[in-house]
Amino acid sequence: MSRLSDHVDWQYLFREYWHLYRFTSAGGNPVIRSHLKDVRNRLNAELESNPVMELDQPVELPVCAWLGRALDQGLSERTAPVVRALMRVSGQLTWRYGYERMHKSLARKYAYTELMGPGGPAISGKVILGLVLFGPRCTYPEHSHDGISESYICLSGSVSDGNYSVFAPGALFFNPPEKAHRMTTGDFEPTLLAYAWLGTEEKLANQKMSFSTRKR
Repeated sequence: MSRLSDHVDWQYLFREYWHLYRFTSAGGNPVIRSHLKDVRNRLNAELESNPVMELDQPVELPVCAWLGRALDQGLSERTAPVVRALMRVSGQLTWRYGYERMHKSLARKYAYTELMGPGGPAISGKVILGLVLFGPRCTYPEHSHDGISESYICLSGSVSDGNYSVFAPGALFFNPPEKAHRMTTGDFEPTLLAYAWLGTEEKLANQKMSFSTRKR
């Protein structure tokens, strides 16, 4: 059984995540400020506990053809420190869909990978950290999360949350539990997002992902 202390590149990656959630602005919003602090506190507690590491077999999905471009673009942004750390572990990532049913067009433009959480690689019941990769011209359908508060920080590219806001590298957007949200990406560049989920251990361990069936 290996621990985080046995994986130097992963240690630095999680330290960069901590700094990302320390220096990203809450925009004066007390709810978002509290969320950022909670992510940092939970992550810090996990780092101090030196969690078990369970690395799965690396898996690439079609959208991973855009990963190199997304990382290259991120190196020129203020998010470069975490992007550089990600590059050191990119060959160890297990990319997934997270849905039992996946539309063929979305399957070529979307995937996520978990970095810390109940399923590993860094085992935690307190917080889930990961990445979402979107290809250009991707529409990620409306969905919500039961009992989970969620934040995304844009690392490269750009993404709109609904039809009213566009988020560039360094920007954060926050979704409280049960809030329906929908994302779209730009025409020419991929988008890479870091995310954090907070909730009870039961909710984090048993979250089922599904798209909304509500007609728009």
